Amino acid sequence: MPPHQSAAAGPALAAAAAIGPYFSWEAWSDGAGWQPFTSLLTPSVAASRVAVARSTLVSAFGLAPSEVPERVVASVWFMGVVSRLLSPPLGAAVAGGALPLATRANLWWRTVPSGPMPMAYGVVLAQADLSPAQVASALVGGPLAETVTPLLGVFRDTFRLSPKVLWGNVASALAGAAGVLADTMPRHAARVGAVLDHALTLPPLAGTGSVVRPSPASPRRFLVRANCCLYYRIPGGGTCGDCVLTPEADRLRAWSAYLSSG
Repeated sequence: MPPHQSAAAGPALAAAAAIGPYFSWEAWSDGAGWQPFTSLLTPSVAASRVAVARSTLVSAFGLAPSEVPERVVASVWFMGVVSRLLSPPLGAAVAGGALPLATRANLWWRTVPSGPMPMAYGVVLAQADLSPAQVASALVGGPLAETVTPLLGVFRDTFRLSPKVLWGNVASALAGAAGVLADTMPRHAARVGAVLDHALTLPPLAGTGSVVRPSPASPRRFLVRANCCLYYRIPGGGTCGDCVLTPEADRLRAWSAYLSSG
């Protein structure tokens, strides 16, 4: 899709950063320890990051290494990285009015002891003046295809993870970002909900889950995945709110309590 209007991405990304740490990309600067995003597409680098995450889980929860399967950690770590790749563009498009068109070549990352993985961007233009459906199409056809899809291929092949699980993780990351944005900036809840509605109808996200709006009085949407991220396989992990394994009655109670508390 050609840009409706070209704009610098900086102001829109600054608006996104106000939503929370997962929505923040820093401006790249030399000598700050940044590594190119493309390095994460190297299987050995991806495996090393998963190994660090696995070691952290083992130590933090006092588990035996055998209780924390590598494939499960890889699935969950992948979802966290996807959140860092999609949340800032989504937030910029909805809260900042312009969708950044970041590519593999102008994104960087660096290690961090805990919390969201820091990411930086170079010179990035953005598409402005987009409807929710256009935001969804541009996000899926642009940033998602450019960064998430190749990373998914690495995790599929390196850790023998099902593409269905991995694409479900992408849907979960996007829906989670939409939910945080709606809760943090309620004035944008309807717009980001409409973006999510459309995005989940588009390949490769179509079929990964269903977007539900439990109350007509609230624009807040929730995702029900068609599969599971595998986190329940770690002792004490349980199932996530959007997991296909979560009992429907539990899900409805949680939604009701969530909406009434807002």
